[in-house]
Amino acid sequence: MDWSQVDAAIGKKGGVMDTVHKYGLPRSDLHVTLDGVTVKPGLALGGWIAFEPVGHNEMMMGDLVLTETEVTPVMRSLLANGVAVTGVHNHLLRTIPATYYMHIFGRGDPAKLAGIVRDALAETKTPFEASPAPAGESPKLSFDTAQVDEALGLAGKNNGGIYQFSVPRAEHIKAGGMAVAPAMGTAIGINFQPTGDGKAAISGDFVAEGKEVEPLLKALQTNGIEVTALHNHMLDDEPRLFFVHFWANDDAIKLAHGLRAGLDTLHLAARS
Repeated sequence: MDWSQVDAAIGKKGGVMDTVHKYGLPRSDLHVTLDGVTVKPGLALGGWIAFEPVGHNEMMMGDLVLTETEVTPVMRSLLANGVAVTGVHNHLLRTIPATYYMHIFGRGDPAKLAGIVRDALAETKTPFEASPAPAGESPKLSFDTAQVDEALGLAGKNNGGIYQFSVPRAEHIKAGGMAVAPAMGTAIGINFQPTGDGKAAISGDFVAEGKEVEPLLKALQTNGIEVTALHNHMLDDEPRLFFVHFWANDDAIKLAHGLRAGLDTLHLAARS
């Protein structure tokens, strides 16, 4: 595949993770606040589309971040051009302005699919210009990342001032009978945004089977982490998966221990 054609269709260059080509569509145009915290795109406003090879075609999945007035025109455009909508919902509560998330699926020529998404997002103010290259290293974080890593039993990454974790499940996940890589949105995502004095706002989503949902919700609530959404992202996934979104703003180490309690309820790939 000549990925420069896809780059041109979507209007920016993508990144490569194993066999997956992924394009970030962060809503850096929006100023969103929640409980007095300004939500950075990397915390909870990071839209994307990704492509994975399936035979002679590509499978596309994505998550588009939209405002209330953008949901209907974007959906209308996608459906009219052969891209499926597999979920529309909130990820957070109390955001000002309200934000919604549209999960999408397509299969075929990636340049054509990318063009359909780009045309649909013309109904929004999603920025497509190339982001400026970061100057030097990512901003220093105001909490102890080593202790957060130790509490979670994982190694995080400072991505532009957001401390991020990606945790794959142990199973081989399929959608429509096709294998779905973790980079296509089936990995657990955990994000920490520093809020000062060793505190952090956390958001992301746990990926759980039905039998795991109740223990997961209880573990999060017991540890002071608010559950903000529970829903599907796909329609025909195997095993059937549910996505649990969360929010808190508290001591980062304390929250890491609470998140670890949530992870311990799930069937994950090997970790320390």
